[in-house]
Amino acid sequence: MEKVRIGIVGMGNMGKYHADYLIKGKVAHAELSAVCSTSPEKLSAYKDPVAVFGNGEEMIRSGSIDAVLVATPHYQHTSLGICAIENGIHLMVEKPISAHKADAERLIEVSAQHPDIVFGGMFQLRTEPRYLKLKKLIADGDLGDIVRINWIITDWFRTEAYYASGGWRATWKGEGGGVLLNQCLHQLDALQWLVGMPSKVRSFAQCGRFHDIEVEDNVTAYLEYPNGATGVFVSSTGEAPGSNRFEIAGTRGRVILENDQIKFTRNESCMLEHSKNSPIGFSKPEVWEVDIPFGNAELPHAILMRNFVEAIRNKTPLIAPGVEGIHSVELANVLLYSSLVDQTINLPMDGAAFEAKLQQLIDESTHEKKVVEISDEDFASSFNR
Repeated sequence: MEKVRIGIVGMGNMGKYHADYLIKGKVAHAELSAVCSTSPEKLSAYKDPVAVFGNGEEMIRSGSIDAVLVATPHYQHTSLGICAIENGIHLMVEKPISAHKADAERLIEVSAQHPDIVFGGMFQLRTEPRYLKLKKLIADGDLGDIVRINWIITDWFRTEAYYASGGWRATWKGEGGGVLLNQCLHQLDALQWLVGMPSKVRSFAQCGRFHDIEVEDNVTAYLEYPNGATGVFVSSTGEAPGSNRFEIAGTRGRVILENDQIKFTRNESCMLEHSKNSPIGFSKPEVWEVDIPFGNAELPHAILMRNFVEAIRNKTPLIAPGVEGIHSVELANVLLYSSLVDQTINLPMDGAAFEAKLQQLIDESTHEKKVVEISDEDFASSFNR
């Protein structure tokens, strides 16, 4: 097809952001053909030739679109995604692809039954040069075998006003989780994309530690990988000024991403070989210190949408296949679940067990929220973290 007609379901901050670059023609061979929101006031800015709908499934079945971008609250991602795929509509889902692993498995099962329908996930960090540089270092063997990872990502500071800006925000029923599922999901996707999935985790999550919310806003987790590598993942929405430091140590060196810099310290020889062969008790391998330059991707979301459109038109491989979105969902779920049940959890985790625990949290919830509006100016773009 010459033009891919795209519809967006959910016209909150992210939906409006996607609509803006589509309207401005930032994605070749694509046009915004329809928008959908249950809030009529969010549709008033759109008019012919853009069709407006108040129901996502109605838009999907309308014949107005070839592809849909789902940018609704989390729980709707699975049902709308399944509806799209079963109706022959190509699917791009904002993070997370589902609120929990069991739903992600349901969505992926339907996708497998319709292999001609393109299913993408909006994981734009995969387009960022900083993470592409890290991936190349790992793939080229410059780090050797990974032995340790540490990611402190605590610069997600959010105020009470942020959490009050939507009735679904920071609730078990509306969102299914807190900092792990909402803010950190891109980091969790990047983590597994770079170093793979851990084999076991032990996590400590505090719910409502810094805010009047029922979900987790402070997390410290230990991860262990199949090759024996270990890791620590720390995140919070209540810590200011916060940090964003990602460190990967391997047998051939160490790389640190922090403060918009990549610093690579390369061992001249493998540390394990040096340990075995050196006659000196306190010696270390000689090292090279390297600063690795990088820029920022221009409109990383649009880059993924261009890739999505070309996958539809020309079968171009996806940068972020939707089926891979289950990994970040599983990590978000298991890091919370480990804390809730106070146990070390082996992966892959039991999606049904977490779903049951989440339903218990929903049933027991008594939290009430007063919803206030948050201005567009307060929607800060921090997409390249």
